[in-house]
Amino acid sequence: MSTLERMRDWLRGHRLALDAAVAAGVLVAMVAGSFVDPHGSDGTTWSARTPDALSLALMVLAAAALVFRRRAPMKVLAATVGISLVELVTADPRAPVAMSAVVALYTVASSTDRPTTWRVGLLTMTVLTAVAMLAGPLPWYAQDNLGVFAWTGMAAAAGDAVRSRRAFVHAIKERALRAERTREEEARRRVAEERLRIARDLHDVVAHHIALVNVQAGVAAHVMDKRPDQAKEALAHVREASRSALNELRATVGLLRQSGDPEAPTEPAPGLARLDELADTFRNAGLPVEVARSDSGTVLPAAADLAAYRVIQEALTNVRKHAGPGAKAEVSVVRVGPVVEVTVLDNGPGPGTGPDGDAVPGGEYDPGAGEHGADTGPQEGGGHGLLGMRERVTAIGGSCTAGPRYGGGFRVHAILPVKNHATALGDPV
Repeated sequence: MSTLERMRDWLRGHRLALDAAVAAGVLVAMVAGSFVDPHGSDGTTWSARTPDALSLALMVLAAAALVFRRRAPMKVLAATVGISLVELVTADPRAPVAMSAVVALYTVASSTDRPTTWRVGLLTMTVLTAVAMLAGPLPWYAQDNLGVFAWTGMAAAAGDAVRSRRAFVHAIKERALRAERTREEEARRRVAEERLRIARDLHDVVAHHIALVNVQAGVAAHVMDKRPDQAKEALAHVREASRSALNELRATVGLLRQSGDPEAPTEPAPGLARLDELADTFRNAGLPVEVARSDSGTVLPAAADLAAYRVIQEALTNVRKHAGPGAKAEVSVVRVGPVVEVTVLDNGPGPGTGPDGDAVPGGEYDPGAGEHGADTGPQEGGGHGLLGMRERVTAIGGSCTAGPRYGGGFRVHAILPVKNHATALGDPV
């Protein structure tokens, strides 16, 4: 930091010292000006006149008042104007005591608003100019009298300009701070949305695969003694489901890696292209699944494609967990104009018995608990699967409904837009 910058910072922290220095400078200028005769025979000459003792005392009083110009600008202006009036009426020759009133008027204009500046400035100019013209020893049209009017007017205008510039700079800084806060809030909102999205993916992955592992493990335990071959097959499905769960969890959690981390997920997010593979996992778990599609040639946005896959995955997981033994599921994906409709139906009666003969809790699927229990909060054996589906679909501009079917069973229906908000209007799909 340079010496000038250090001095500037010190003066900003010691305003009274700065005002004292300004007052001393004004006093020197007034004293020097009192010895100058601008109307001499040889032009402007020094030592052509000498101020009397009263003028010197008035100059010292006016300069002393300027020391407090920031603390009480109006009072200092009134004091300097009063001292200037005494000088204008009594002194001959005059000393430039009105210079103190000019500085005080500038301080008032730079520290107040524009209406106050106009009122106080006009009053100061009128009073000083009128007294100088009417009560002084000089003719009313003298150059000194007109100078009082000009200097007071320029002081008011300069002070108002400085105040306007300060307000403009302050507004720019305030706007920049507000923009910075807005960027921080937007960043926090995006982080929260990303966390929610990752939490939904983790829920879908864990719920789907753990449900399959639980079912296959129950089957293996049930037939271990009587049919070991079937138990071995069930355990193979358990291993495959657990491997798939680990792979998807690794890919999802990999999104949280920093940019400099060595490993990053490269496998694309699941979508409707893997629908047959998803259905096979449930068929291997003992749930008959029929798939019907009429969306050939439709390319969904990545978010909509993932949402469709997760909706089907969560719906089939609920069917396998809660529809009871002997239930069947039907999955349909249909393109209808600008949207794709995904429907999952089942004919399950609800709670039943598992492979080991124990009762399977109704949980989310219990019709008495609302739509899979999503509206009634988490209960024993229940969760937030449907609520997560609705949030995921709504986030991309779609809709999702779920409820019991007439005649038994359950129905999950999602409508997903083919175009997202980033697709240009009029672009073909």
